[in-house]
Amino acid sequence: MNLNQIHNVYFIGIGGIGMSALARYFQNVGKKVSGYDKTPTMLTDELIADGMDIHFEDAINLIPTDFYTENTLVIVTPAVPVTHSEWNYFIERDYTIKKRAEVLGLITKDTFCFAVAGTHGKTTTSSILGHILYESGADVTAFLGGIVENYHSNLIGTGKTVTVVEADEFDRSFLHLHPNIACVTSMDADHLDIYGDKAAIEDSFREFADKVQDKSNLFVPKGMDLQGVSIAINEEASFKAHNIRIENSSYVFDVQTPTETISNIAFGLPGHHNLMNALMALAMAKTYGTSSEAIKNALASFKGVQRRFSYQIKTNELVYIDDYAHHPTEINAVHQAVRELYPNQKVVAIFQPHLFSRTKDFADDFAKSLSQFDEVVLMDIYPARELPMPGITSAWLLDKMTNTNKILVSKEQLIDTIKQSDAKIVVTIGAGDIGELVPSIKKALL
Repeated sequence: MNLNQIHNVYFIGIGGIGMSALARYFQNVGKKVSGYDKTPTMLTDELIADGMDIHFEDAINLIPTDFYTENTLVIVTPAVPVTHSEWNYFIERDYTIKKRAEVLGLITKDTFCFAVAGTHGKTTTSSILGHILYESGADVTAFLGGIVENYHSNLIGTGKTVTVVEADEFDRSFLHLHPNIACVTSMDADHLDIYGDKAAIEDSFREFADKVQDKSNLFVPKGMDLQGVSIAINEEASFKAHNIRIENSSYVFDVQTPTETISNIAFGLPGHHNLMNALMALAMAKTYGTSSEAIKNALASFKGVQRRFSYQIKTNELVYIDDYAHHPTEINAVHQAVRELYPNQKVVAIFQPHLFSRTKDFADDFAKSLSQFDEVVLMDIYPARELPMPGITSAWLLDKMTNTNKILVSKEQLIDTIKQSDAKIVVTIGAGDIGELVPSIKKALL
């Protein structure tokens, strides 16, 4: 399929974080963009403000009349039900319909592609990498799964020859990509509703890694069971971060590369997981040929990604941090960062579980990771694409926690519950619609 022959692009699920980045890209290259989503969000408001025609009712008569079969590409999210009438309208009339991953595959095929894979750290790593390349003058477009604070967007750049993409393992989407340089940040079990078990996930990552034939262009954490260039903190590796200290609430560290030592790199995102993300992006950019000075400057100016350890309030009296963490490993990373920055402060964590299947598969690990906080406020499970599962509830998860300072609350009770806590550090965690509640929580706490 030749994307140059397409005039219109129609999105079913345009408000998704990955879908909206594609929508912005196609608008940037001169296509007419329109679409449907289930509910309005801050993201859809921004897309409408940018001139896109978006509606929130599944109605065939709202599809633009000039979006013909021969000049329109339809992009659909996996979350859309098969009963969706607009989707069926396009199927019945033989429109070209593709998933987001397939479209990214088409785009990356004709560019020099950096692909960032892993069950954790994809968005932050690819955002840092996109920022480094853009700041260094590369002809880049970075498609991201989060809103980067520096750009207030999930798309960096308008380049035609270089792309940065998140290589999403969900539904094996990343196998559509054509990476020239890639990394795998982690291979933890997740999406077991798709894969069945951890071995199947790891097999899928290996298949992705095999897309990079020159293993000097594949980057992996030291100890991972994949052949590639090793990355590590405070231990021997091809790219090693060491001499790490905290100055003015930022990390400052040195990196030993295969050819040089880059000294006194400043980076403002907390947590060892973010240090690894920065190191992974540095290694990929350095291998591409970006200068050490450009990498240092970009890392120092990177402001972070919304909902990734995102400060909402930062005063001497109260700190409020919001994070997208939705897997036990990610919650542990948030906990490590909070304890490192605020070692003697009381921390209340508000968590909204995401998906019934994920809650069921990792319940014991969720209970353990959440119990580390001083107080736990648990919300109901956000279903996303799933129907409820018998017995899998937040009350069931709450019972598994060893921390006795825990409570289950409704959305309506949430703000009052947070205000009643005497914790100096407030952290909201989860990948569901808890993100939409952040502005009102912030307003109530100020």
